[in-house]
Amino acid sequence: MRNRARVILVIVSYLLLSACAALAPTSRATRGSDSDSRVQRCEAWFEQLDATIDRAGVRDAGQYRIKGFPYLRADRFTASLREEAAANDDSFALWLARLRDLDAQARGFELANLPDERLAELGVPDKDAAGVATRECADALAAADLASRPQRNAVIARAVVPDDYSTWKRAAGLYPIASIAFARGIAGWHREAHALFKAAKQSDGQGLVRYAPAEPRAATSEVRALFSGMRYDRLGVPQLDAAQEEALLRAYAPVFEIENQGEHDRFGALRWADGRSPQVDTSRPIVYERVAFTRYGADTLVQLVYTLWFPERPLKNSFDLLGGRLDGVVWRVTLGRDGAALLFDTIHACGCYHMFFPTARVEAIPAADPRSEWAFIPATLPELTPGARIAVRIASATHYVIGVLPSLSDQATRYDFAAEDTLRALPIGSGATRSVFAPSGLIAGTERGERWLFWPMGIRSAGAMRQWGKHATAFVGRRHFDDARLIEQRFALRQAGD
Repeated sequence: MRNRARVILVIVSYLLLSACAALAPTSRATRGSDSDSRVQRCEAWFEQLDATIDRAGVRDAGQYRIKGFPYLRADRFTASLREEAAANDDSFALWLARLRDLDAQARGFELANLPDERLAELGVPDKDAAGVATRECADALAAADLASRPQRNAVIARAVVPDDYSTWKRAAGLYPIASIAFARGIAGWHREAHALFKAAKQSDGQGLVRYAPAEPRAATSEVRALFSGMRYDRLGVPQLDAAQEEALLRAYAPVFEIENQGEHDRFGALRWADGRSPQVDTSRPIVYERVAFTRYGADTLVQLVYTLWFPERPLKNSFDLLGGRLDGVVWRVTLGRDGAALLFDTIHACGCYHMFFPTARVEAIPAADPRSEWAFIPATLPELTPGARIAVRIASATHYVIGVLPSLSDQATRYDFAAEDTLRALPIGSGATRSVFAPSGLIAGTERGERWLFWPMGIRSAGAMRQWGKHATAFVGRRHFDDARLIEQRFALRQAGD
């Protein structure tokens, strides 16, 4: 409660400060050290850099740019740590460093994708020089802001990631009325999914192509030892090095069982060729991976995310609203403080078809509003035996997840891994790179016909493939795949012995 009061005080202080500084541009902060020529030069550098990035169309939408602080960005997890950041100076400095890291990472991709001919606009000889100038100016602005209490209050107040729903579209589309029909359609999909899961459970698995990780998994004892010795920073965030992340990602990587009826059912690495959207190299079975975090009470829990990319969801006919180029399936594992799985969930890369698969260690919390999309659970999972993996069964063409069960066989085609962030700067030849994602966070060329009917739900280009951090996952209600409190709001931890 004390921390909450502190945050409220910070926000009120910022609003009062804003009222007193009404003549200042709302898009930039007003620093107490504006008279310092270095600070002024650095503010001008970021303005010029941002203008060049936007003109070149290489903006990275993975994190939210904090208005007035061009060297800071936030994602939903980091934004959720605002109360902790307000607790004391050391916590704020650590939190600010996380915001700086997010911006530095995004700007690294933006500069990598910036055409060389644009460098003249920045007055630098090469991208390395642009990177050095950006880092040095971030240092200068951070030093000025850390020394200013009003600036620190402003960062905390502004570090809120807006949701991915358009309120005006919902208003124009008469959402309260339209959502009734959508809710009925979603209920129909739930019934269909239950039937598919039941059929998959009774199937003998014939005709499936199985894919398993090429690398062996870490032993259960190794995972437990890693978590028993886990270090946490003063914000409560687990401190994992690259080797530990890799060990966890390998330990929980699933087996994929796919109904293969054509090239559209083979997944692989994304690459640039001709056209607006990337293509899939199906000769290389690649699963893209990332480590994420979620909040549960005072704890921060580790999440492991795996994504498959298929060449397309083929059109069934000329009236098919759901088919189109590229199709992605995202699988996520949420781990407890001991490193054992609490639950699994999945979406398609459009944010559609969100399903949860809890273990016996958690129980579902009923929805406060039964009309909203809350937590669809088509199956639960038993505790896995040591060394076992989850098998995720995927339907042909639609790529619906239709089964989740313990893997019963080691016979499989082997897949390799790639970091999901490599898609933010993918080679296009001659040393140049280009992001798979447009500045909107969507993948150009993956638009679906459904967007013309589903716009009253407020989701931009419903059905299109999109970047991490841009996945709105509910048509009825509001829900985001990377919401820092998503799991906590929908599942309660069972106590030992329950």
